[in-house]
Amino acid sequence: MVNFEELSGFPDFATEAKLQECFNYVVNLVQKGGSIVEEGFTKTKEVKIKAFAADLVTEYDKRVEDLIIEGIREKYPNHKFIAEESAAKNPLTADPTWIIDPIDGTTNFVHSNPLIAISVALAVDGKLLMAICLNPIHKELYTAIRGRGAFLNGTPIHCSIVTELKNAVISIEVSLAWADRLRDEVIGRTHVLSGRVIGIRSLGSIVLALCYVARGSLDAYQMEYLQPWDIAAGALLIQEAGGVVKNHRGGEYDIMKAQVLVAGTQELYDQMLAVNRECEGKVITFAKP
Repeated sequence: MVNFEELSGFPDFATEAKLQECFNYVVNLVQKGGSIVEEGFTKTKEVKIKAFAADLVTEYDKRVEDLIIEGIREKYPNHKFIAEESAAKNPLTADPTWIIDPIDGTTNFVHSNPLIAISVALAVDGKLLMAICLNPIHKELYTAIRGRGAFLNGTPIHCSIVTELKNAVISIEVSLAWADRLRDEVIGRTHVLSGRVIGIRSLGSIVLALCYVARGSLDAYQMEYLQPWDIAAGALLIQEAGGVVKNHRGGEYDIMKAQVLVAGTQELYDQMLAVNRECEGKVITFAKP
């Protein structure tokens, strides 16, 4: 359960009533953001390219982020933000900090693919306290408060109990192979895993992949070179659903150093980690036609 003694220095969450008030308030903001996403889902979007060709942003990303930040700031003016479109470089301090991805899976969104999500997490004193993720197209609201479990539309969810790779359906983002420095690592790992698992999925939405691990629809997920807003909410959901959240080298997960390997069970995490070590440093040779 939530330790209110630990939160005594943060009056916005110092009692059960205050904590629930904040949670309900931000859930409402996220649902309003979901209405904006629904509005633009089937429309032609104005798309801009950010860091590279697959890193897209639309006017809807900005509208959703502005709505959530402005809404929180109006009620909680002292809170901080780390957000993809407008506050990406802010540090994580002990202050209450909202970590926001307005539309995860923007490329899917541009193509009217429903695998998208709004992701909002709250960190207090450097620790994750709340998670709210919404797929507005499928009407799926994933929520968690530290120590109270994870929920989908108000119903408790749990990670899978699969303990062996041979019985697992996992998710990795093979699109990372576009970068020369990652090609061998990503393709090599995919090649090895494809012969050891039931199936591999690549959703195009990090947030949804994490939500699916939390609900038991995926057994494990791995992704590197991320940003805090990609995984903060999903990490808490998985932890509260009974899963394992660590980094891809076997160390502890760090909100601000977003390298993540998650699994429903410790046994499956260990086997995924062993594959990482097996593939590390290998060079892939492509057969000539």
